[in-house]
Amino acid sequence: MELVGGDVVVQQKSPAGTPHLRVREDRGYTVLEFHGEIDIVAATEIGPHLDEATSCAAPRIVIDLTPVEFFDCSGLRLLYRARSRVLDQGGRLHLVCPHPLTLRILRATGLSRLLPPAATLEAALERPGAASGTL
Repeated sequence: MELVGGDVVVQQKSPAGTPHLRVREDRGYTVLEFHGEIDIVAATEIGPHLDEATSCAAPRIVIDLTPVEFFDCSGLRLLYRARSRVLDQGGRLHLVCPHPLTLRILRATGLSRLLPPAATLEAALERPGAASGTL
């Protein structure tokens, strides 16, 4: 499916057999949009696609949690793995997370310091450099 926004044509696809993930390109970034309940079942489905997206040299990734309804420790492991892989490859990773309960989990675990969340996709795409802090 093609989405047209302004001058930008964005390709969007759902990897085969993965209802919890949509992948698209936007302004030079691969946007991984998580959907629904991100639990151990969803993480098992998303993991290989996340690994594929972060396997190239200097990957530019945005993980968008906007459509997420539930997020547990399996989702945290996905985010931490993505951050580690992107940094190892010299890339950039941004996170979008507008939901108060998910933000609370990110703050409680310290992951929000390692991967500071933006409130919108637009804000994440406008951030310069890697969005990775330190503990």
